[in-house]
Amino acid sequence: MKFSIMTLFPEYMDFLLGQSIIGRARKAGILEINCHNFRDYAHDRHSTVDDTPYGGGMGMLLKPEPIYECYQAIVAQSEARPLCVYMSPKGRVLDQALACELAQQEHVLFLCGHYEGVDQRILDTVVDEELSLGDFVLTGGELPALCIIDAVARMVPGVLAGAESYENESIYSGLLEYPQYTRPAVFEGMEVPEVLRNGNHGEIAKWQREQSLIVTAQRRPDLLAAAALTPQEKDMLRQRGLWPGLPREEV
Repeated sequence: MKFSIMTLFPEYMDFLLGQSIIGRARKAGILEINCHNFRDYAHDRHSTVDDTPYGGGMGMLLKPEPIYECYQAIVAQSEARPLCVYMSPKGRVLDQALACELAQQEHVLFLCGHYEGVDQRILDTVVDEELSLGDFVLTGGELPALCIIDAVARMVPGVLAGAESYENESIYSGLLEYPQYTRPAVFEGMEVPEVLRNGNHGEIAKWQREQSLIVTAQRRPDLLAAAALTPQEKDMLRQRGLWPGLPREEV
């Protein structure tokens, strides 16, 4: 899979994307990630990429010409037109379903804005979709782009050891993840649950499923609406006062 990034801080992005799992996938050729500084496409002697907005207002706005020329250069070097994503608080909020959609793309191009954003004509002519991490504002689009690349790239075959590495994790499975433990068996007087140490894989799987349901009911009960629960699982949650269909005082 290929990612391209239009940014004013390519060195920053390249450094972070060269670390850990993503960095190893790049070195192995599983992921291709290229960072492009659209300041390189400014033609005045000061390499100006921003200007004051028409109609007044606070701050500066990114000019359309450098971004558009950078975009054209990337497209010219690509086999097919990439999906162009602009990081914006006005965009569709990232969730696992959206990450899965993006993972089906061959080439995703991120535009990272700064200051007060970009000229609307870039959004109208270049950007296919605006995406957001949530209802808050950051100083630029680089951090959100990194988050989305990480969420998408880990589902590309070969990046992780196998699909089970992410399919059983929180949110992807539709539930939050169960608690996990490692050695030592006793830490500060706290013991690892016996069921995880008895080697009975059937009992372990049952415990993990129950714990996922309990954690989800406690912290994200909204997720249970779409979960396929058995009558026994609903009863287990009901007995703990966690099944939303039965008030706690009725248990």
